[in-house]
Amino acid sequence: MKKLVLAAALAAAASTATAGSLADPIIEAPVIVEDARSSSSGIVLPLILLALVAAAVAS
Repeated sequence: MKKLVLAAALAAAASTATAGSLADPIIEAPVIVEDARSSSSGIVLPLILLALVAAAVAS
């Protein structure tokens, strides 16, 4: 009976000793979220300025 308990204790100790891994951990790159902008957002200000200049020239 003592040999059975000793064998069970050694088996439990051996299984916990090999639980780790020697491989490098996989580290995922951080996710970068950028704000989506429409393509027309860069042209609105010049169009407004052009309208103001045209109104100033016309008067």
